[in-house]
Amino acid sequence: MTDLSGRTALVTGGAQGLGEGMARALAAAGAKVAVADLKDDQGVKVAESIGGTFVHLDVTDDASWEAGAAAAVDALGGLDILVNNAGVEITSLVTELDPNDVKKMLEVNVLGTALGLKHGLRTMRPDGAAGNGGVIINVASVAATIAFPGISVYSATKSAVDRLTRVAAMESGKLGYGVRINCIYPGLVPTEMGVGLAVDTANLGLFESPDAAVAGVVELTPSGRLGTVEDMADAVAFLASDQAKFINGVGLPVDGGMGM
Repeated sequence: MTDLSGRTALVTGGAQGLGEGMARALAAAGAKVAVADLKDDQGVKVAESIGGTFVHLDVTDDASWEAGAAAAVDALGGLDILVNNAGVEITSLVTELDPNDVKKMLEVNVLGTALGLKHGLRTMRPDGAAGNGGVIINVASVAATIAFPGISVYSATKSAVDRLTRVAAMESGKLGYGVRINCIYPGLVPTEMGVGLAVDTANLGLFESPDAAVAGVVELTPSGRLGTVEDMADAVAFLASDQAKFINGVGLPVDGGMGM
């Protein structure tokens, strides 16, 4: 069993979906967890249910990150683990892209992750408010490794998350920050976002129906099923633990082989 006893963690987008599952998995492994989100009511409920704390956070805003990281350190007594999970997916054919949708995905998925890395490293490095090193885990997507129709910009943003991960890991090592940085590539999970993707791609005429879209994903997956929230959460807990202490600067596929 993964043991995170005595560790402290902040999970962005932790009020629902994969983020909620990751927060619960970290807490179950013994960590004290701060759930960070814009959805205050939902976030507070999740935090209370796992004995953690809630932090209001807009991942696209630098000042919000500065305040949120400080609040997490104050509430938890430190910060050892940061999960940059917050993300948004807006389905569209390339020929029909809406610039506002593109900007939103870039801001949440790329800028949000970049600012998370910035403030996570500043907090965890030796001169930071926590100052004991730690682990940062970014949530990319199998979309960064395959050409799935309807999600061109989302795929591009998740590819950017992969690159941010690797460069930040190298900088952390070179500068002696003591922070390991990895990302995971989740496969399709039937959360609100995952179900919405199936519906949207069918509406665009890419599949005959949402069920056909799901079947198409399963057909591409050697494990023969969709992923679960628990699959993704377990991978995050593992990467946060000492069991992964020599894993750094990589992307871990948690996709049942879909992106092989």
